[in-house]
Amino acid sequence: LYHGTVDKFVDSIRNSGIEKRSRNHVHLSAETETAIKVGSRKGTPVILTVNSGQMYKDGYKFYQSKNDVWLIDFVPKEYIN
Repeated sequence: LYHGTVDKFVDSIRNSGIEKRSRNHVHLSAETETAIKVGSRKGTPVILTVNSGQMYKDGYKFYQSKNDVWLIDFVPKEYIN
């Protein structure tokens, strides 16, 4: 899965993982196009790849919303490429 963000958050994400902060969940998408749109809302997008398959195998639980957004509470830095 993919996570769209902007450059100013990349170092923090690489150090701490992707946190939901004030949101209910971390939002992930199945295709890069959606992640690009999300990242573009606040500047030049940076697309991070989340090793969601390994996360699932390791016991993390994902949810899928009605609009096909994948949701999770937290993405540890070890699963981010």
